[in-house]
Amino acid sequence: MLELNYRDTRPIYEQIKDGLRKLVVSGVIRQDEKLPSVRELASQLAINPNTIQKAYRELEQEGCIYTVAGKGSFAAPLSDISSSRQTALFKQFDGAVTELVYLGRKPDELKERIDQLQQGGVQK
Repeated sequence: MLELNYRDTRPIYEQIKDGLRKLVVSGVIRQDEKLPSVRELASQLAINPNTIQKAYRELEQEGCIYTVAGKGSFAAPLSDISSSRQTALFKQFDGAVTELVYLGRKPDELKERIDQLQQGGVQK
C-alpha cells in the first residue's frame, strides 16, 4: 500500500500523508472505504502510531479522509477535499510553470504535458 523512503528529506508523516492522499485522489482507495487503523498501519510500516495519527489528522483537516468515532477513518468524497488544498496545489503549479517558462519552455509544450496527464500518463 505505502512505501517509505528513509533517504527522503521529508518527514515520515508527510510521506504517509502524501501516499494516502494519492491513493484517495487516484481512486485506489474508493470513497467511504475504510483505511487501516492507526495501530494496524503503524505495525505494517514498523513506525510509531503517533506518526500515523499525525498524518491522519492532517488528511482529515484537508478533507481527504473523515473519521467516525469507534469505527475508524474513511476516504472522503473528492468533492469534500478542501479548497485550501486546491489553492496550495495551484500555488505549486504556478511556481513550477513560472520556472519552466523562465527556463525556456513554451506554453504549447506545457499544455501538451497537461493533455498527456489527462490521458493517463507522461513519459518521465
